[in-house]
Amino acid sequence: MSRPVVAIVGRPNVGKSTLFNALAGDKISIVQDTPGVTRDRIYADVSWLNYNFTIVDTGGIEPFSNDIILKSMREQAEIAIETADVIIFLTDVRQGLVDADGKVADMLRRSQKPVVLVVNKVDSFDKFMPDVYEFYNLGIGDPIPISAASQLGIGDMLDVVASYFDTSALDDLEDERPRIAIIGKPNVGKSSIINKLLGEERVIVSDIAGTTRDAIDTTVKRNKTEYVFIDTAGLRRKNKIKEEIERYSIIRTVSAVERCNVAVLVIDAVEGVTEQDAKIAGIAHDRGKGMIIAVNKWDAIEKDDKTIYKFTNDIREKLAYMPYAELIFISAETGQRLPKLFEVIDSVIENHSLRIATGVVNEIMAEAVALNPPPTDKGKRLRLYYITQVAVKPPTFVIFVNDKELMHFSYTRYIENKIREAFGFRGTPLKFIIRERKEK
Repeated sequence: MSRPVVAIVGRPNVGKSTLFNALAGDKISIVQDTPGVTRDRIYADVSWLNYNFTIVDTGGIEPFSNDIILKSMREQAEIAIETADVIIFLTDVRQGLVDADGKVADMLRRSQKPVVLVVNKVDSFDKFMPDVYEFYNLGIGDPIPISAASQLGIGDMLDVVASYFDTSALDDLEDERPRIAIIGKPNVGKSSIINKLLGEERVIVSDIAGTTRDAIDTTVKRNKTEYVFIDTAGLRRKNKIKEEIERYSIIRTVSAVERCNVAVLVIDAVEGVTEQDAKIAGIAHDRGKGMIIAVNKWDAIEKDDKTIYKFTNDIREKLAYMPYAELIFISAETGQRLPKLFEVIDSVIENHSLRIATGVVNEIMAEAVALNPPPTDKGKRLRLYYITQVAVKPPTFVIFVNDKELMHFSYTRYIENKIREAFGFRGTPLKFIIRERKEK
């Protein structure tokens, strides 16, 4: 099931970042009393009751400003509005209702998305309620009083937000077909790959970054197996957005990755690996998805006998946190190696669901410990008692030890490498949970 996306929008300096941080449970956004400190949209995953959703923090909307940063924040907020399922419109009880709030309300009304009107900085309900009622004049529903700083009224606000979530998305859970998200920066050839696999022009392809506005599901049938490809090409290009378009693909990527088994990160061979590629890949890595890196436009590269070796090294170096990812060099234009993509997808899906018998994995761990004994700290030695696999998608192992503090991540990685040597697990991350068990 895809997580709903909730955007927090409003004028600068009404407390959006403070609310975002209160919901995310962490200081993710920069909070400062200067309008325009939060310049980029930032996302975080939030759970409320039985709901999991993604919140997006936006730069403030300044409807009348010609200032370049404020204009760019307005464009970012517009894009957040386009990608959101529900919008929290945040206002400020202390500043009262101002003209700019009315302009933002008009913009939100045109979006035809569910809007939850929230009045922030209500530190005392008795004192400020008469001022809250003024916000009924915006004509977009009942204002909900909160204080993001004091975390008052947030539960009531989330109840209203959650009431708009579409439960029909739960139907996705019934669908057992492999889901593959095609992720990457705009204009690296994601839609072209899907069209080539389909043999028809289903997804709009154009040289303008961000032509595809929504994540689109496309079914491709091969050898009697149906695959669902989710194209995340980004957003419709706004006339004023140029270089910044790259940032706007992140939210759609989050939504699509939530729903997939395997993510295919498409990299432009001409450009090579960029920082943006690393950020997008990180979204799939953090969520434990199967991972394939597809280097597209390989036909456009002049090659010698060392080209593929250099490219592979560069990718492995820049995406060092996912050494398990499968790598394939393709061309959507010519169809070069595209059939091989299905073989790699099948193999990654199989590894993502692979389960190892407890006896076998304990043998591997015992052998690893014998070859390289665990470290000691202040005279105390780490003891590994037992390992068992508790889940798949991604394969998850619990290791029981005498003292969690002694289990350094480098030793966990050593055990992981030994398991990978025995079983491969190519294309899938492995997750390890360390539990303490007192010595008898």
